[in-house]
Amino acid sequence: MTKIKVLIVDDHALMREGIRTLLDLVADFDVVGEASNGKEAIEKVRELRPDVVLMDLAMPVMTGQEAMRRIRKEFPQVKTLVLTQHESSEYVIPAIRLGAHGFVTKTGGSPEIVSAIRAVYGGQSFLSSTAQTALTQEYQSETSDRGAIDPYELLTDREKEVLKLIVEGKTVREIAATMVVTPRAVDAYKARLMKKLNVHNKVDLVKFAIRKQITAP
Repeated sequence: MTKIKVLIVDDHALMREGIRTLLDLVADFDVVGEASNGKEAIEKVRELRPDVVLMDLAMPVMTGQEAMRRIRKEFPQVKTLVLTQHESSEYVIPAIRLGAHGFVTKTGGSPEIVSAIRAVYGGQSFLSSTAQTALTQEYQSETSDRGAIDPYELLTDREKEVLKLIVEGKTVREIAATMVVTPRAVDAYKARLMKKLNVHNKVDLVKFAIRKQITAP
């Protein structure tokens, strides 16, 4: 059985110990190492090549945000899952922009952490219920003064399918293969749907998808 290699990054030793104890009980997980700050995290990623990095945000020496930015640039194949006590959109959105594939809070239960690791390892996005709520509230505040017409209804079925696959974390080539079209056609669908939705990046697409309940919790 192929195991998911996990690196735990948190500046509190007791938190790392607790998470490790939890993950060691999961048959398809292999905790390959720990780090107490962002700088150590980067060094451990270079040494251990984990599949998933479970990353805290507020840490000394180097923050989780900066570590994610560097890991994304140097090791784009490594999945980063944020695990933090901060639940507001001011933390969720920057984390996604920096390359986080998922976001869970320390107040969430162990089943959520396990599900999140498996989801991001499998190429999907994962947002805890609190993170989804934060993004939804921000989206609603941003759109409260817009017209009553639902832009989602302006999308064609193919554009809706592309939106769903994008939010699931699929690449252009993977979407093209799924839909049996060319990558150029996928780019065209993507450009049209973003124009119709008046969004300009993947973060806004995720926020829109959460509001429309397109993504699975």
